[in-house]
Amino acid sequence: MKASRAVAAFDSSTGMLRALSRFLGGRENPGLGQAPGALEIPLSGFLGALDRLPVRVREKAYALSGWTGAVPLSSAGAIRSDELAAWVTGHYPRRRYPVIFIGSSNGALTHLAAALDAAWLPQTLLLPMRRRGVAVDDPRGDLAAVAGAGRELLAANPDLVLHHMHDPNQDRLMIAGMTYFRVKWHRLPGAYRRFVRERLEPGGLLVAVDCALSWPTTTVDDRYVFQFGAPGDATPEEYRHGGPRVAEFLARYGSPVRSWNPPAADGESPEAEWGFRPTLLDDLAGLAEQCGTPLSALRFDTPQRLSPAVADLYRHWYRRLGLPAERLLAESFLLLDPRQALLTGSVPYWTVFPTESSRAGLDAYLDATDPYDEIRALLFNHGTESIGLASARAWQRTVDRARKIGTLTGVNASAFPRDFAALVRAHRELTRIRLRRPLPLPLSAAEASSVLAGSGIRWEPLA
Repeated sequence: MKASRAVAAFDSSTGMLRALSRFLGGRENPGLGQAPGALEIPLSGFLGALDRLPVRVREKAYALSGWTGAVPLSSAGAIRSDELAAWVTGHYPRRRYPVIFIGSSNGALTHLAAALDAAWLPQTLLLPMRRRGVAVDDPRGDLAAVAGAGRELLAANPDLVLHHMHDPNQDRLMIAGMTYFRVKWHRLPGAYRRFVRERLEPGGLLVAVDCALSWPTTTVDDRYVFQFGAPGDATPEEYRHGGPRVAEFLARYGSPVRSWNPPAADGESPEAEWGFRPTLLDDLAGLAEQCGTPLSALRFDTPQRLSPAVADLYRHWYRRLGLPAERLLAESFLLLDPRQALLTGSVPYWTVFPTESSRAGLDAYLDATDPYDEIRALLFNHGTESIGLASARAWQRTVDRARKIGTLTGVNASAFPRDFAALVRAHRELTRIRLRRPLPLPLSAAEASSVLAGSGIRWEPLA
């Protein structure tokens, strides 16, 4: 099983890896590329055609585009961790880097790495697995249908931990025909070790990216946990015990149930998509000692916590260079573009998802900083009117706080959250922003560390 076939093209880690590696290679990042598997067609044309179809047809076509890229359950045992790791490192240009980050996926970190001319290797990847015959609102049925495949995957890959995730709120369309196997390395794979030894500059810095976010889980087996729900605006309690918002959501989607009945949680684990498994730190410390390089940890409690600090860093950087710093680009999930942010002189502020809590975080940042002349926002469309989703009109109110220009970039507000062409339209509209400039020289790690510390984010020395 080729790694490029096994890893989801639509996931945060994949999107961030692609955006950063293309930036470091001097290439554009026009969208999500091609839908893998049976639908070998340009994704831009496919998504553009979707927006002209009725809502229900759009939803089914979007779900099908994901299903074609999923792996048959029978192939789970053919996936190999070493090939996954080599696929990750193969994205990067073959040269040295002053900093290498390893760990949690994070959009603000993508911009931090771009500013430092640094590489990032994710601890977590999503392996979507095809399955049929399970209702979206039946988490127990999902676990029962695919647990055997999960055990086969782990038996073949002793350095992986499986976080099997089922979220009928935010991933409702995609999980109709697939399940989400998020795998995390708890031991450092050989390709990552080689990358650090061969690509880290002499005197460079190795940094573990540690997002401490956790979530209730059910232990299935050794190195196998089941996570029901995911961070957004629905709480773990609502996922497990229901409530008015859950009942209304399920009724709106015609579900036969008014609450979910997941397996009982027996503990907490690092959150499947964003959380960091600290067992990797021992291997990182040993590798740092072998290479004679310092090891630090960049730690934060929630994914979006890093965003205001990185925005402050970019504003500091631009102003030190004597450049304007009055243009903000608010990004969403995997809709992010470090190259266009720098070429347009935009300060990046990454939001996890287009939810009310993510919007509130952006509003809080705007309350605490100097006003911006221009604010542009990208909105990720996942096709579901999920609990806590902020409307396009609400996002427009936030960008209207700009003194001159406030706009939703690449967004068809009337079609949100089913405006699937926004996945490729956003890049096209960013390239049309006027007043472009050459890319600045990279920041030093020492300067970045000092500015981030002023925003409450510290790189903690470990070795």
